[in-house]
Amino acid sequence: MGKYIVGRFLIILPLIFGVITITFALMHLLPGDPASVMLAKSGASAEQIARLRHELGLDEPVYVQYLRYLGNTLRGDLGKSLGSNEPVFHILITRVPKTLTLALAALFFAVPLGTLLGVLSAVHQNTWVDRLLVAFSSLGVAMPSFWSGLMLILLFSVTLHWLPASGQGTLRHLILPAFVLGFGALGSTTRTARSSMVDVLRQDYMRTARAKGLADGVVLSRHALRNALIPVVTMVGLQFGWLVSGSVIVETVFARQGLGLVLVTAIMQLDMPVVQGGVMFSAIVYLLLNLVVDLTYGFIDPRIRYA
Repeated sequence: MGKYIVGRFLIILPLIFGVITITFALMHLLPGDPASVMLAKSGASAEQIARLRHELGLDEPVYVQYLRYLGNTLRGDLGKSLGSNEPVFHILITRVPKTLTLALAALFFAVPLGTLLGVLSAVHQNTWVDRLLVAFSSLGVAMPSFWSGLMLILLFSVTLHWLPASGQGTLRHLILPAFVLGFGALGSTTRTARSSMVDVLRQDYMRTARAKGLADGVVLSRHALRNALIPVVTMVGLQFGWLVSGSVIVETVFARQGLGLVLVTAIMQLDMPVVQGGVMFSAIVYLLLNLVVDLTYGFIDPRIRYA
């Protein structure tokens, strides 16, 4: 197990390097000039813009900027925001917990409930229960989060006055955005759990367990569920990446000051240090979570061994 973890970390390092490189290249391919954007409202002259470009090092060759940024990153220096002159690390450390809280709340809502609904659908395959749950899961995948968010705000905030429409800080502020963000993940998890459980229920060892006279509840919990959970656990890592990226829309609808909203603003302002730092941090969190997901395989199914 120890060698496996070390090996995975050695794989993660070049992936993070690739994310840094690709993000840096894409930011420099975007049209526009950060210095011009920063001084657009002040009516600065061409000389003032050129002076700011020199101060920011934007007039240097791209490879020089890349090597300087890479060296600073290895030392833990993510630079300063071109717009606010605030350290990027401070921006991330204040905004990332809000996005992670939203994504984890959506995940904890979607995965257990989606697994339960998927198992229920598989057990009642080809019945009205199965059809209803399949339709529900398809609705979750197909419904745009911005539309469902606005509809829930209209119902629970404007009409019923049960929950706040925007903001953050309390559990009541988290309920609506977490539900909206997790609804799509709920649909995907339900469909994955159903497909996996249907496949497991058709295996020979399931018929053997029933032939021994075991109760249906014992057969499902001890033999079927653990084997069916492997694809669901795999979905957790994939869903988390989707939830973090999908939080951009949800944070905008519910006016939550998280990482997604910061990245959208930074891209519009060509604030390269903030974009690069935010993308790198998101990639690190995503890769580490997938490592945790891989490690849980061995606990769910003892037949899995790590070389």
